[in-house]
Amino acid sequence: MRVQLSHPERQVEVKGPKRVRELLRDLNLIQEAYLVIRGDDLVTEDELLKDEDEVEVRPVISGG
Repeated sequence: MRVQLSHPERQVEVKGPKRVRELLRDLNLIQEAYLVIRGDDLVTEDELLKDEDEVEVRPVISGG
């Protein structure tokens, strides 16, 4: 699958199928600190991602 990351912005290819939580773990990202988006939909940690999927991984930003 094609994974678009930001901070720093880059694109990586990851072999699927794989659950969202596995993807984040493989990318050494803290699960609670990132959102994974497929198309226009936010996907949950147990969602299965396939080889043909294109996803974006965005950091969670909060402010006050």
